[in-house]
Amino acid sequence: MKQSNPHGWLILDKPRGLGSTQAVGAVKRNLREAGYGPKTKDMPKVGHGGTLDPLAEGVLPIALGEATKLCGRMLDSDKVYEFTIQFGEETDTLDAEGDVVQTSDHRPPIAAVAAICEHFTGPIEQVPPAYSAVKVGGKRAYERARAGEEVEMKTRSVIVHSLGLAGGGDFAQIDSAFATTAGRPDPYDPSAPLELADSVTLVAHVSKGTYIRSLARDIAHALGTVGHVTFLRRIKAGPFTENQAISLDKLNEIGKGAPLEDQLLPLEAGLDGIPALILDPESAQAVRQGRIISGLPQPDGLYFAKLADVPVALMEISDGTAKVVRGFNV
Repeated sequence: MKQSNPHGWLILDKPRGLGSTQAVGAVKRNLREAGYGPKTKDMPKVGHGGTLDPLAEGVLPIALGEATKLCGRMLDSDKVYEFTIQFGEETDTLDAEGDVVQTSDHRPPIAAVAAICEHFTGPIEQVPPAYSAVKVGGKRAYERARAGEEVEMKTRSVIVHSLGLAGGGDFAQIDSAFATTAGRPDPYDPSAPLELADSVTLVAHVSKGTYIRSLARDIAHALGTVGHVTFLRRIKAGPFTENQAISLDKLNEIGKGAPLEDQLLPLEAGLDGIPALILDPESAQAVRQGRIISGLPQPDGLYFAKLADVPVALMEISDGTAKVVRGFNV
């Protein structure tokens, strides 16, 4: 067994067809093969930072060791998705796996698709899919739906920070659609030819709890037609982007002896935007014992306390006094 268990993040580029739980299992298997705990009781803790449906692909943060204490924060973080809506058919699952429940011959003009995005930007109300993990009466909605039950889903409030066409620029600052999309006319140019869309690929930056399948359904309805998601890729989860993600092949190389540290991001990578609080050895010892630290000059807020490069705790400072929110045993 390796002498020290790892603490940090593996960012997996989850392929389509693999469930999030299966992805965690693949990480555990490779860690075991690499010598990190040949026995289950010796294995480092492993968890994921936000479920991805088997039909979805993309960024899946996998937390190792003490980083698992930050999984809750990752679940609460914003996400960015690229997704394709196929117009003309709506399915019961709102994706390509379901049965068709409604059809329409209407195809919206691309200009209308571009224009409708702003109506779904900001705080919105949406109804989650019946085939989702939302609990209804103590049971998962998809379990009831698969059993043939009529599932009544409650409306929820979510935030769509930005929404626009893929290729329209920085996903965080997408303005009005196709003007910068290569090979397409500007839909706001009245002289441009009318182009109808059989399908369209969008990028959405959304708050936690947002269902992209529901967003796609509602966009299609607002355009006077129906549709479903045929492609869904998460390109950002919290601070983690697809540029940091590794393939299953890369993961499997770790099990065959490739250095884990070449792919492992530090624990604090999941704390992007949280300022550091540098401790001396005496203060670090006090924090590890759960004691408060007083007389600090920093402004109120959440801080990542560390001793040199060693994570110690997440701490909340209020009126110069710091209390432990979450300690790290590293």
